[in-house]
Amino acid sequence: MTEDLIPAWVDGTLKPVGKLEVHREGLRHKAVSVFVTDGENVLLQRRALSKYHTPGLWANTCCTHPLWNETAADCAVRRLREELGITGLYPAHRDRVEYRADVGGGMVEHEVVDIFVAMAERKMKVEPNPDEVAQVEWVGFYDLTAEVARRPERFTPWLRIYLCEHRERIFGAYIRP
Repeated sequence: MTEDLIPAWVDGTLKPVGKLEVHREGLRHKAVSVFVTDGENVLLQRRALSKYHTPGLWANTCCTHPLWNETAADCAVRRLREELGITGLYPAHRDRVEYRADVGGGMVEHEVVDIFVAMAERKMKVEPNPDEVAQVEWVGFYDLTAEVARRPERFTPWLRIYLCEHRERIFGAYIRP
């Protein structure tokens, strides 16, 4: 199986680049993050221990990189299905943010992220792919923000950035501060 090619900017031009190369070189690249909510609850995942960066850390519902020539919306739906077995949701685009973060092991995420939010019910069927996800949990939004402040090392850098710097842009219409 060949490595996935994702859209990354190389010398100012968007090109298909291998995912590991993108992270090792810290190239600016496209990404997608999805938050599934039920009222004030957010579905989180703990990344599988076999992940090549940030294994075992808690993250938003799902996050990934669109494949070359894949739209962000199609990517969001695909990864909900592939990571969590969630079907029938069509997340709404909320915003686009950019961040750069060291994710350990000599790797850097420099992402231009399309962020999506989907409303669902906690009783919906979730079947995590063990190659991607170690655990899922519904967490109250206010409990989550407090826990991130108390124990940031348990969470991925991007989730901390989303909650600290972009929470109103992402959740404004869904969760009131």
